[in-house]
Amino acid sequence: MTSERADVVIVGGGIVGLATAYRLLERRPDLRLVVLEKEPDLASHQTGRNSGVIHSPNTYAPGSLKARLCAEGRRDALAFADAHGVQYAMPGELIVATDPEEIPRLDAIVEKARANGVTDARTVGPEEIREIEPHVAGLRAFHVRETGIIDWRDFALALADAIRAQGAEIRTGAAVTGIAAGSREVLVSSTSGAVRASGVITCAGLWSDRVASMTDTGGPDPDRGTRIVPFRGDYFVLKPRAAALVRGLVYPVPDPRYPFLGVHLTVRIDGEVWAGPNAVLAFARDGYRRRDVDVRDLAEVLTNRGFLTLARAYWKTGAAEMWRDWWAPAFVAAIRRYLPAIERADVEPGPSGVRAQALGPGGALVEDFLLTVRPRVVHVRNAPSPAATASLAIGREIAERAEAAIFQA
Repeated sequence: MTSERADVVIVGGGIVGLATAYRLLERRPDLRLVVLEKEPDLASHQTGRNSGVIHSPNTYAPGSLKARLCAEGRRDALAFADAHGVQYAMPGELIVATDPEEIPRLDAIVEKARANGVTDARTVGPEEIREIEPHVAGLRAFHVRETGIIDWRDFALALADAIRAQGAEIRTGAAVTGIAAGSREVLVSSTSGAVRASGVITCAGLWSDRVASMTDTGGPDPDRGTRIVPFRGDYFVLKPRAAALVRGLVYPVPDPRYPFLGVHLTVRIDGEVWAGPNAVLAFARDGYRRRDVDVRDLAEVLTNRGFLTLARAYWKTGAAEMWRDWWAPAFVAAIRRYLPAIERADVEPGPSGVRAQALGPGGALVEDFLLTVRPRVVHVRNAPSPAATASLAIGREIAERAEAAIFQA
C-alpha cells in the first residue's frame, strides 16, 4: 500500500480535534500534521448543533477534568475569540430553584462552583431574580455573570483557518477505516488514502468508541468496554413575543444523577432564544430527526448490557423525556415552572443535536472527559458538554500527554 508521511494524524474535524491540532502546532510549529474528517464539512455534529453556551464550571465535580479544563478553556476561548474576531457576548445565567426540594441541590451547585474558582456569581432571592430576569419566577437562584454565548461552529472554523495558516492539512470526506500502531509508527487508513505517522490522536465524537475499537496497538486497552450511547436533544425556538421575556440564560436546577442540564432557555448570539434540549435515545448516531434509524446503531445500544442496566434503573425518567419529546405542551410545561408567562403558541420546533455520551460496561454514565493514552495513540473517548468551552484546554492536555505517548515512544 502506498502511503503519505506525517508526524501526527488527528482523526476528527470537530472543535476538540481542531483545538488539539492548534495546541500541538503551538508546541511544535514545524510539525507535519494531517486532520482527517469523514464529513464533507468541518464541525458538522456536536460542535455545530449545540446551544452555543460559553460554560462556567458550576456543576462539575471539583478536581475533575471537566471542572479544571472548563475553567481554563473558558479563559482561553475568550482570548482566542478576541484575537480572531469571533463574536461572543456575556449575558450571564440564572440557575433557578422553583421548589423547596431543589434548594439543597442548588446550594450544592453553589459550593461546587466556588470550589471550581467561579467568583463572579452570587445567590439571589425572588426579588433579585425579577431584577435580573423580570419574567422569571423562583424561590432562589444562583446568578453567574461569567457565562456567555457564542457560535461554536464559527469558533471551530477560525481554529481551522489558524492551523491551515501554520501548514497543517485538513481533509474532509476522509473516513478512517483502520489504525495500526507499531513500535515505530502508526498507519492510518482512510477513504482518502493512507498516512504513516509517528502517532495518531482520535477525537471522533459520536464515533469515538468505534474508531478506538478499530485501533490495533498490539496491547490491552483499559477503556475498551466503554461505548457511546447517542442522546438526541430537540430544541424549540421562542417566537418574538416570548423571546422578549428572556434577557440571558435561564436553567432549572439539574438532577445530579444525570449529565444533562434540563430544559433551559438560551439567548443565542444571533438573537434567537432556544428552549431545550430534552434528552432521548437517538436511533442513529447522526439521528437528528425522530424518524432517523440506523439498524446497526440501534442494535448496538439495545444489546449493550450496560445500557440495559441504565434503562432498568431510570426508565421512569426516560419515559418522561420521551413524553416531552412527543408532546409539545409537556415540553412547554417544563419551561413554565420558571417562566410562567410562556404559552404553547409561543414556541415552534427548532433544531436538534445528538450528544455522544460514553457508558461504562457496568451501566454507569461516564461523567468526566475520558482520554486513553497508549503507545503512539491517544483516544478521546468522552468529550460531551462542556467540551466546546474547554476545547483549547483539552487540546493542551492532549498535547502534553502526546509528548510521551507519541514523540518519546
